[in-house]
Amino acid sequence: MAVQWLLVCHGLVTLLVVTSFLCGQWPIFQGTFISHIHYFITLGAYDYFQRFVGIVFGSRGTNAIHSVENYCCDRPNPILQVIYLTIIAATYYMIVQSSFSYLPGYYISGVHRYTSLLAVGVGILLFLLTSFSDPGTVNAENVSEYLSAYPYDNVIYLEKECSTCKIPKPARSKHCSICDRCVARFDHHCGWMNNCIGERNTRYFLAFLLWHFLLCVYGAVAIAFILAGRLKELQVIHILTVYYGIESSFRSLAPQVAQ
Repeated sequence: MAVQWLLVCHGLVTLLVVTSFLCGQWPIFQGTFISHIHYFITLGAYDYFQRFVGIVFGSRGTNAIHSVENYCCDRPNPILQVIYLTIIAATYYMIVQSSFSYLPGYYISGVHRYTSLLAVGVGILLFLLTSFSDPGTVNAENVSEYLSAYPYDNVIYLEKECSTCKIPKPARSKHCSICDRCVARFDHHCGWMNNCIGERNTRYFLAFLLWHFLLCVYGAVAIAFILAGRLKELQVIHILTVYYGIESSFRSLAPQVAQ
């Protein structure tokens, strides 16, 4: 019973934190404890941390925090790229160690040892293409070409000049404050790619997203076939129904099989 109540409390706390984080700014929650939790999660905790460092280490500690913040959030850096590659490598290593010994299985062939590596390799290739390709940088040399390709419609896109680059801004372009450059058909700056997403690499970015969705589906289905094969090979259903007398129905067998 204690474990059940612990799970209930954990679920309620999780729901409260997620709701506060996502919806704490809504007018309906203004002035409530949910808005206070939202402030603490998004700004308050970091503000208190800065004050604590300032009290303990003085201006030198505060300046160090600002330098780290500037490097991590306001300038190009490879932190999220390294995290992505680490996640991919660690996940694939765990899959190899836990599942490859069951290939080939009752429902799945041994060829997936190689197709899984190929699938991960394609995903990394799309990641590299998106990360290191030119998103469509607009400069003084090529701005006339982009002005011809993306004319102003004088409704949404008006003739403007980039205040930083001091060149005309083609329609749908934007100056990225992180990369400090104008990008044609700018979509967003992606921290995971450490690159802007624009005219020339949007196709790589969309292919990356689609491929990783398919990669997750492929992995989930393959592991499900491996588990189903192990259940068949070990005759789990037969043992549960014949030797333990469990009713041969999904409702009765599912908890036992999952266990």
